[in-house]
Amino acid sequence: MPPVSFLTLEKTIGFHFRNKELLAQSLTHRSAVRESKRSGHNERLEFLGDAVLELAATEYLYHLSEKPEGELTNWRSALVQREHLAAVARDIQLGSHLMLSRGEEASGGRDRPSNLANGLEALIGAIYLDKGFEDAKQFCFHFILRRLEGLLAAGKDRDEKSLFQEHAQEKYGITPHYETVDAVGPDHKKDFTCAVYIGEERVAEGHGNSKQRAEQAAAKAGLKAKGWK
Repeated sequence: MPPVSFLTLEKTIGFHFRNKELLAQSLTHRSAVRESKRSGHNERLEFLGDAVLELAATEYLYHLSEKPEGELTNWRSALVQREHLAAVARDIQLGSHLMLSRGEEASGGRDRPSNLANGLEALIGAIYLDKGFEDAKQFCFHFILRRLEGLLAAGKDRDEKSLFQEHAQEKYGITPHYETVDAVGPDHKKDFTCAVYIGEERVAEGHGNSKQRAEQAAAKAGLKAKGWK
């Protein structure tokens, strides 16, 4: 019998897993493996769920609108950005179901955006393996994709790199550039650190599980540092 918290989550999301171990693994943070004596954490499922979500979002947008590719790409970025996924995870109270080490929990890990977003992607990966793509797509639509209108109304589709470039060119007449300053972890799970520069000035840096996400995070931090957002 799965823990009560698992049953509660299944009821919240409307999916009942055949393989409860998949659900458990999707909720297991790397830090908890040693303390909980579980066989694996959720990072591989997150890797899978990220791809499933991107495909579901791409298919949804393709059928939704005749907008050009560039605009649809910005819409998709708004749907899958960490801030949005963390908000969805909070709505389904995913943080209360995560299995964390005592240290990770004590440091605020249950509400850490990266843990929430990663956990949600891992959950999508688990649904895909347990139920198939159609069920995973249904989950993505119900909890993530149908929020597109609100994201567009809030301007979340505006790419932060583009915004930063617009401001930098307006204020300084310079196109900003990005440099990867660090990359740690195994090939399938690297954490990148990228810095954004205006000329020789290093304005800010950001982190992400891809260079693109790290550059977006750096641009977001740069907008804040310059008071442009």
